[in-house]
Amino acid sequence: MNKERMLTGDRVTGKLHLGHYSGSLKNRVMLQDKYESFVFLADVQALTTHFERPDHIRGHIKEITLDYLAAGIDPQQTTLYIQSLIPEIAELTIYFSMFVTVNLLRHNPTLKAEAKSGQFDEMYYGFLGYPVSQAADITFCKATVIPVGEDQLPHLELTRKIVRRFNELYKPVFAEPQALLSETPRLIGTDGNAKMSKSLGNAITLDSSTEEVTRTIKRALTDPARLRKNDPGHPDICPIYAYHQAFNPRESAEIREACERGSIGCAACKERITASLEELFKPMRERRAYYAARPKLVDEILISGTQRTRAIAKETMREVRDAMNLNYFDRTLTI
Repeated sequence: MNKERMLTGDRVTGKLHLGHYSGSLKNRVMLQDKYESFVFLADVQALTTHFERPDHIRGHIKEITLDYLAAGIDPQQTTLYIQSLIPEIAELTIYFSMFVTVNLLRHNPTLKAEAKSGQFDEMYYGFLGYPVSQAADITFCKATVIPVGEDQLPHLELTRKIVRRFNELYKPVFAEPQALLSETPRLIGTDGNAKMSKSLGNAITLDSSTEEVTRTIKRALTDPARLRKNDPGHPDICPIYAYHQAFNPRESAEIREACERGSIGCAACKERITASLEELFKPMRERRAYYAARPKLVDEILISGTQRTRAIAKETMREVRDAMNLNYFDRTLTI
């Protein structure tokens, strides 16, 4: 019996952080033996906000690949590939865009939030069509399981609508993908912001050293209503407690109770989460060091993964063109 395909990826705009790990990357690692797994580096989608800095994107390709490998992505189980090297995705994006309305895209809540945070003077065509491109990313290899953070659910729902519309208009080529949410779909930032984000500077990156993690946690916001060490705390509004829930679940109930009683101070609470994070980061650093010392191996992983993905993409697009009656010549004819 063939495994279902699981697909996910990240825009190549900067280092991955704990929010990426808890929101999606952890699930990818846990489930890569259960599904036929694909993880891609979304360099084309990164251009929606970084089109003036392609060198910036290029520099992050290897960095994020190391993040994946360090987190536990196994290239023997998961296919890693670069988005821009699969031209069939761009072709499928164009076909999908023909029947997706501008109004539907403008009302996407994730798109509106990203546009606002990006402070665009104008809405660019590529940025507006980002969800259509994402639909092509998911469907070109017929992925049906998509590990996502909570903020990506509107994008996935649009993909499902696009799949239904394509199948109605032409032939049932695609299955509707399903979201796979983690236990921590959205991780609060160290500054108390609703979301950890590299652009907001409130993140702990996956390549952080012991010293960097310790320093960032020491500076992190805690319960603003707690003025003295023995004051009763409010863990639900404290980023540090959110990190205990995500990365120290065994002790989180005890810490909540102690915080609410005022029997544990914020400094001690931070020390305990720092220790838990060190347990998480230690094997990551070891795996990162192994692959960082073997750059040719990292290149080979990306090249072989991209080649395998390209073969799948070509087969899917043959089906798409057949369904749309765009197969003008015998498929054995090369033009």
